[in-house]
Amino acid sequence: MSASTFRMNYALPGAAPTESETTPLSGAGALLFRSLTTTVPKELVHRASVAEVMLTDWARVDDHRFAVAAQWPRGHSFFAPVDDCHDPLIAAETIRQAGVLLAHAEYGVPLGHHFLVSDLSVAVRPQHVRVGWTPASLELDVRCVDIKERGGAVTGFRIVVEIYRDGSLAATGGGALTCITPRVYQRLRAARLAEDGRPRVIALTAPETPQSVGRMSPTDVVLSPVGEPNRWQLRVDTRHPTLFDHMVDHVPGMVLLEAARQAAAATLGHASLPLAVTSEFQRYVELDAPCVIEACRVPGTGPAGAESVLVTACQDGAPVFRCAVTMAPPSA
Repeated sequence: MSASTFRMNYALPGAAPTESETTPLSGAGALLFRSLTTTVPKELVHRASVAEVMLTDWARVDDHRFAVAAQWPRGHSFFAPVDDCHDPLIAAETIRQAGVLLAHAEYGVPLGHHFLVSDLSVAVRPQHVRVGWTPASLELDVRCVDIKERGGAVTGFRIVVEIYRDGSLAATGGGALTCITPRVYQRLRAARLAEDGRPRVIALTAPETPQSVGRMSPTDVVLSPVGEPNRWQLRVDTRHPTLFDHMVDHVPGMVLLEAARQAAAATLGHASLPLAVTSEFQRYVELDAPCVIEACRVPGTGPAGAESVLVTACQDGAPVFRCAVTMAPPSA
């Protein structure tokens, strides 16, 4: 399986490919292409921008196992290469999208439902995620387990994912999600919205020095200094086109994962490739209150000199997020 489509066909009026590539559409005068590549509908992965959709197609293998095709660009406005490798957080986003896609497309969860992700993890093999001369075409082997149902409707499940590139295992990961109906979500979140229905947002704080957290632009920094070592305030910029792809009423999980990566880089003093990220989302992180990020080294080292950092987040005195980030040793 490659990034070419499994099930999507496209009618392109006026095109003239060879006969072997097409099948005439009766009475339409158009030609049907069976081997073109596109993204899956952005609505099926909860994205507003097509440019932020990583998945290109999917197919059911058996009852709860699926083949999903994806593609990572050589360059991305936010998920920039790290040590000549694709950013592991783009793999995390790909896994998140796979879970949402399958919930809607294969398990019948209606569009308009919300998803609560309780945990998300990813681990990469650097030799197989290097940026090449073309975008990376990927094959995801996705298993859905611990499927929960109520009244015949799926209300949640866990996905276990292996990501292959050119036949080699490039990354592994997974996570669990719970499906929430619009009515229940509205009741759950109504108190956090202003009278006009829009979320209340805390004032934007100054960014940490970009180079200290592994970033080039201050607009991509999600930590603000508070004058204490290994401690920051989460910087919430709702204008960021990738982290806030569309309006939401809480801090997206990818913002918290990025905060963990940046905190790990600042704590270790280098922004090398994250080899593994294991996260737990304990509560919604609100947009209208300060969120404190803290980081500490985990004793001992990983393979080949890798180091781990435990990052936690608290808001209004309560823990809301925790994440372990294992970083490769700095490049020579």
